Amino acid sequence: MPASSDLPVRRNTILLAAVTAVNLTVLQLVAAVASLTFVLVTGFESLLGLGPAIFLTAAALTALPAGRAMDRFGRVPVIVGGLVVGAIGCALTAAATRWDSAPLVIVGFMLIGAQGATNLLIRTAAGDMYPPERRARGISLVLFGAVFGAILGPAVFSPLFAGKEVDADTLTVPWLAAGGLSIVSLLIALAIRPDPKVIGERISGASGTAPSGPAAPLSEIIRRPGVAPAMIAALASFAVMVSVMNLTGYMVVDHHHHSQDAVFPIVGAHVLGMYALVLVVGTLIDRIGRRVALTGGLLIVAASCSGLLFFDGVVMTALLLFGLGLGWNLSFVAATAELADKTAPAERGKLLGFNDLLAGLLGAGLALAGGVALDVLGVAALAIGATVLALAPAFLITRVRPAEQISG
Repeated sequence: MPASSDLPVRRNTILLAAVTAVNLTVLQLVAAVASLTFVLVTGFESLLGLGPAIFLTAAALTALPAGRAMDRFGRVPVIVGGLVVGAIGCALTAAATRWDSAPLVIVGFMLIGAQGATNLLIRTAAGDMYPPERRARGISLVLFGAVFGAILGPAVFSPLFAGKEVDADTLTVPWLAAGGLSIVSLLIALAIRPDPKVIGERISGASGTAPSGPAAPLSEIIRRPGVAPAMIAALASFAVMVSVMNLTGYMVVDHHHHSQDAVFPIVGAHVLGMYALVLVVGTLIDRIGRRVALTGGLLIVAASCSGLLFFDGVVMTALLLFGLGLGWNLSFVAATAELADKTAPAERGKLLGFNDLLAGLLGAGLALAGGVALDVLGVAALAIGATVLALAPAFLITRVRPAEQISG
């Protein structure tokens, strides 16, 4: 095997960033119209959070087996498989909007959720290719591709809704377009080689920084110092972020009475917040330490959610969703870097997959509960609940005993 310096880390990073960019374009459609699609197809307005909940639950249940498969077979085969499944899911969802079929929309959302799980696990491949002292920045380089996805999403989908009455038939073409984008992403992923896991094994062997020996059981990995606080921050920031994000489209249209095409600039601003400053964030985390970044990210999430109480215009909602994405970015990259530091390449996928399983289930529950709260009690209930759920773990992490604190 060639020396690690001879491996195409830069090329693979660019390709992984491109996969992330196209994938995020698809997932913007999910964030913008999943609730609306479910309501229009099924007619169950009081269960508007069920659409995102199906997506998030499917992603959660896929995450752990996908992570284990990454450890066994490599990162690329799992990423490609997720994109194939996601393309089929988009096609089924398009068919559901045409035929008003509740079973088809449920199955479609489940398959798209599986794609979402594998997309999130791209960060495993990113963490493989960089040593610990540059790992947060390496992860951020891959995630930076999503900035282009944030720009591409509104450019692709907003014209498909502009000037149209929103009904189920209006959603057919956008979902078909999302399926086509999944195929494009798949073709890019196939060009990634060697598999990032191979690079990770080479780096770990050369540096001796990762745990050595055979892969440890998941229960043992979770007990390693620093793992639990990182997971707490990752769970809270992800669950609050995705639940609020997936209910934003319905909130903007139904509660704030804006047009459907206004949703995409808001979601685009949110995705920009998630990724636009990721290069700065990655470098910052490597300098200030993981624990400070985890807590700071949760506080930004809480502040952004609380702002939904006071503003309902498109511009201010977009700014608040930008802040929500930025806070998640800070916590998410810090948690991913810490969890990658604590694992060998053969352990990394299952730990991150287990983290995503818990985060996705929590996010699905919050989306379902938040949808009911939004429909029955209004925006205030959603904003206050999300704020409290972000603040509580931030306080908990600050109370962790020094021996368990996350190192920088």
